[in-house]
Amino acid sequence: MSILVTGATGTIGAQVLAHLQGRDVEVRALTRSPDAARLPAGVAAVGGDLADTDSLRAALDGVSTLFLLAPNVADELTQAMLALTVAREAGVKGIVYLSVFKGRQYADVPHFAGKHAVEAAIEALDLPATVLRPAYFIQNDLRQKDPLLNLGVYGAPVGSRGVSMVDIRDIGEAAAIELARRDRAAAPLDRETYALVGPDALTGADLAAVWSQALGRDIRYGGDDLAGMEQRLKAMLPPWHALDLRLMFGRYQTDGAAATVEDIARLTGLLGRAPRTYRAFAQDAASAWAKG
Repeated sequence: MSILVTGATGTIGAQVLAHLQGRDVEVRALTRSPDAARLPAGVAAVGGDLADTDSLRAALDGVSTLFLLAPNVADELTQAMLALTVAREAGVKGIVYLSVFKGRQYADVPHFAGKHAVEAAIEALDLPATVLRPAYFIQNDLRQKDPLLNLGVYGAPVGSRGVSMVDIRDIGEAAAIELARRDRAAAPLDRETYALVGPDALTGADLAAVWSQALGRDIRYGGDDLAGMEQRLKAMLPPWHALDLRLMFGRYQTDGAAATVEDIARLTGLLGRAPRTYRAFAQDAASAWAKG
């Protein structure tokens, strides 16, 4: 029996594979290009795509545990729901599903609402699953390098309510822990849910202050202009995706995405340590940028 990791060559999938190393489990990675995939030693590349249910059926042959990460595409909900069906029919005994923090509350944000619908299906079908709800990824802010260094601006319009951003390494480690636990179990385990969050709820002004200290220069918060952000994103993303992200940042501004003390304590218990901080990330990034 083995673990199948979907989204294996992406940002989070790569972290999951890295943290599964040394856990004495057999791992397969689902990828559209198995011959070209660069994977950790011992990980078997398996050709397939969540949008191709027949390829997923073949990939799940002999698999006991599934890491389900549906891509942020227009039919994300359909892909995830069909993957649950295929996994159940294949007799998979454990699923770790990557959802999102505040999925139920942000009902007007498409990719949040879709992930919440998948969670509802997992509960309704009584599937043996761990649901992981990550907040905004800390490493997304590597994209802030140019505005930070060239303009002295932190540009993500997160607002003034606070967001408990999570380090992607903590996401990968949490997923690996739960995948290994479910894979080793003699029988399907009860459902579990974890918020994957950072220890600090940071506002735009807070983040500018963190970067000011890390870079040793004055950094200002770029403000809450959502329409401008949407227009900039459309230069890189399809219009539907740009609007989806604008809606997400809009909810950050109106509601925030702050973790509770209980969220942080539960994640600390899973990891066996406190979650990583944004400040440590910023200091590491600033050092790396200074080295060129």
